[in-house]
Amino acid sequence: MAGPDPAVAATRLAVREHFADVPEGALLLVACSGGTDSIALAAALAFEAPRAGLRCGAVVVDHGLQPGSDDVADEAATLCREMGLTPVEVVTAQVRTTGSGLEADARTARYAAINAAADRLGAALVLVGHTRDDQAEQVLLGLARGSGARSLSGMPVRRDRFVRPLLALPRATTLAACAAYGIEPWEDPHNSDDSFRRVRARRLLATLEADLGPGFGAALARSADLLREDADYLETLAVRARADLPDADGHPGVDLDALAALPRAIRTRVWRLLAAEAGAPLADVSAAHVESLDALLTSWHGQGPLHVPGGIAVARDRGTIRFTPLRDPANA
Repeated sequence: MAGPDPAVAATRLAVREHFADVPEGALLLVACSGGTDSIALAAALAFEAPRAGLRCGAVVVDHGLQPGSDDVADEAATLCREMGLTPVEVVTAQVRTTGSGLEADARTARYAAINAAADRLGAALVLVGHTRDDQAEQVLLGLARGSGARSLSGMPVRRDRFVRPLLALPRATTLAACAAYGIEPWEDPHNSDDSFRRVRARRLLATLEADLGPGFGAALARSADLLREDADYLETLAVRARADLPDADGHPGVDLDALAALPRAIRTRVWRLLAAEAGAPLADVSAAHVESLDALLTSWHGQGPLHVPGGIAVARDRGTIRFTPLRDPANA
């Protein structure tokens, strides 16, 4: 008997490799948009999970950003149910404008909605359909931001409950898998909208692949893997340094002298941690933001308050550095 299509087999194997530490009977969810990557992932999970003694379901997020988005979400949910996934929930993301851009705001809302559904359903893991192409695009965007090793290290295969089983596979594999299943996935109109930076990065990647060779995207993804180990180690040191930073005497904020005493390679990462604690989306904190923050210590001449993404004001005052969320981040 002939085996499954090679693309189908590749997606199934990629999913199966993440079952080792999952307790028998646990629930795994796939975040499904109805697009090519998440449909291929959902089909692989629906096949593999029951054979491993695991339950599998799906969560479909309706961002409400396009006419008919509720119909698209319902169709994706129906397809997931037809695959045998259960439970399948459609949840609405509350996209809040923060001034960080629609892509970032939608991403924040999406993960919040998925996390809430995973908590409610008691899911052990949530599988997300990012591919190697998405990783290469992420690295290109990191280069554009100039945000250092962490930004260039791309997306991790696993962070907390979120897993990206397809991160080593090209998008061509998910396209072929959907074709083998006879499924025509939904194509998000935003994927052809040049107002989104990721769309422009995708087109640039295709140009670079054509000019520099078909392995360019894969090389970017490999570079991300190599950088991630270094970035993880430095961030571990930064987390320890942040925990040891004293609060300023009598004032809310971080002691300026203690922060200034840290080695620059650690201090720049501590700045990001402090920004994140105040509510800034880390993916949007660029090297330029960090340089401006560091100048509060190294080149102080009365400047400030500064602003970082997420509507956060940062000021130096009486021996302290203070991060203050603004009331109206959209006008930050």
